[in-house]
Amino acid sequence: MKITPRAARIEPSATIAAAQRARQLKAEGVHVYDFTLGEPDFTTPEHICDAARVAIAKGQTHYTPSSGIPELRRAVARRYRETLDVPYEPNQVIVSNGAKHAIHNVLTALCGPGDEIIIPAPYWVSYSELAKLTDATPRIIATREENAFKMTPQELRGAITPRSRLLMLNSPSNPTGSVYSPDELRALGEVVLASDLVVMSDEIYEQLIYGDTRFAAFAALLPGLFERTVTVSGVSKTYAMTGWRIGWAAGPSDVAKAMDNLQSQETSNPCSISQHAALAAIEGDQSCVKQMRDEFTRRRRFVIDRLRQIPGLSLADPDGAFYAFFSVRGVLGKRLGDRVVEDSVGFCAAALDSAHVALVPGLAFGAEGYVRMSFAADMSELEAGLAALDKLVAGR
Repeated sequence: MKITPRAARIEPSATIAAAQRARQLKAEGVHVYDFTLGEPDFTTPEHICDAARVAIAKGQTHYTPSSGIPELRRAVARRYRETLDVPYEPNQVIVSNGAKHAIHNVLTALCGPGDEIIIPAPYWVSYSELAKLTDATPRIIATREENAFKMTPQELRGAITPRSRLLMLNSPSNPTGSVYSPDELRALGEVVLASDLVVMSDEIYEQLIYGDTRFAAFAALLPGLFERTVTVSGVSKTYAMTGWRIGWAAGPSDVAKAMDNLQSQETSNPCSISQHAALAAIEGDQSCVKQMRDEFTRRRRFVIDRLRQIPGLSLADPDGAFYAFFSVRGVLGKRLGDRVVEDSVGFCAAALDSAHVALVPGLAFGAEGYVRMSFAADMSELEAGLAALDKLVAGR
């Protein structure tokens, strides 16, 4: 059959591809230190699972409104108003089949042929591919390690053209773990308000921040940004609910309506049972979030310190999410195992083949010379995996 050009130009997810290669080795009986996928390694908290069981017992297994059950939309809106100072109303919240689906809805509702979508790099692997699905043009803007990979107002201003339609912003960031400060976001907001840009602010890691770092919702920072911003988030990362597939987008009422119409034709509603579980997550006991964040804090410190002990590797401290995005430029051109490593793809191939450590090359995130490591893994795996990587890089 003939594949359409739109479908043919979409690349498969690099993170999922890396995880698949690791799984193949595991199936062959090899112990792989798998640091590829971006999901908490914890089980979903029991009170959330209980809510799903109750929903099943009550027969809440049928179609819901395409935009989500009213109780969940109210809970999401209430959380934004009470904790993040963003005055969303329930009718401005569209619950979707995960945050990735929400991003697709935002881009499809707002962008099309002839538009440019500004994407600061490094970026989550799906951003550019989802942009292509709208027939808009991804405009990738490189950021600098010395700025913790955060776009500056000057870089944003220089990226804007007459075709610019939307800025994709991600804080805390996947893959870098960087978090924009409120002042840094305000400075970007000033540039946005001086242009015709709208913003999709991906805030899925909003509760996974460390130390004295402060999270701020982009839509709340300046008068006028609320009307220009669509916020995307969900329960996947905060509550270890990646497989439950519940995310949302919240924005101006006309955009929400367009996304609802789109979703009603694409998928109908998100899973009814998962919606009731998500409601319990948002409205229930939040101690589980702190427990998970405390454990990530411990792992983060270990991973940062251990990576810096490996010759030729370097990284900036990640202030959010659960990734270490480290430079491998200091080892390029050297032999690791049975190959000379020329780029991030080669580094990851050597790490997997010779040390059985699974990582994701920075090329997939628009940043050659870097590698992403997820520290959403048991401490014993992190210790052994980084020891194996150290042995490989040091040639011991």
